[in-house]
Amino acid sequence: MDKKVEPPTDLRQARKMREGVVVSDKMDKTRVIVVSRNTMHKRYHKVLRQSGRLYAHDEKNESHTGDRVQIVETRPLSKLKRWRVSQVLEKSA
Repeated sequence: MDKKVEPPTDLRQARKMREGVVVSDKMDKTRVIVVSRNTMHKRYHKVLRQSGRLYAHDEKNESHTGDRVQIVETRPLSKLKRWRVSQVLEKSA
């Protein structure tokens, strides 16, 4: 019954994708994005919201503070940037 999952042959398919909200657009071509996820506490089974701040490259400066964006993992672009903005899902009001 154990099905063996084969890793993708194309490494671009294996890249991580995240969805988050832009919290800072003050740098040129760089966005700070907060990605939050829900986890369950091991003992008390309470739902916890955990968040992390990721630096993402935005080549055309399309996203702004408050926008919901999709980011994809990429090669290291600087000391902190390991992600790039793939698309803007929702513009802020």
